[in-house]
Amino acid sequence: MHRVSADTLYKVKFELNGISVEGFAEPRTLLTDFLRHQLGATGTHVGCEHGVCGACTVQIDGEPARACLTLAVQVDGSSLKSVEGLTPEPGRLSIIQESFRKHHALQCGFCTAGILMSLDAFLKTHTHPGEDELREYLSGHICRCTGYGPIVAAALDAAAKLREGNDA
Repeated sequence: MHRVSADTLYKVKFELNGISVEGFAEPRTLLTDFLRHQLGATGTHVGCEHGVCGACTVQIDGEPARACLTLAVQVDGSSLKSVEGLTPEPGRLSIIQESFRKHHALQCGFCTAGILMSLDAFLKTHTHPGEDELREYLSGHICRCTGYGPIVAAALDAAAKLREGNDA
């Protein structure tokens, strides 16, 4: 990251979903705004802007993070994954996305991107999650539509498929 001008713009360069990207940001620019407005990655939703709802969750260097609490300049040199990066190839859903579709684990879809990003990271290290463990983990996300039952069912289904090594 380097300062570009006296207007306090900084060049920010990082990897987004496997592709090198760059742009200019003020020191106070939130990652959510940078992703959506500078890079056009609109799958990352802005909800509460206080880190409470989880709609803006992305992965920074493999760890879930709230993009509304992260400054764009903080991710310079990092590897980011947004919901757009979940699909294994165009036109094909990831295991967790397919499980969400199968179990009707979304309604309005506003919270879904953040939940998917958190579960994608969680299921890599928790291969046999129980329902209570999933509910506790998901307590950092607010969904006003589903009641969480279908989300938990989808996560359990995805975990089983991932254990089987099924990459469909």
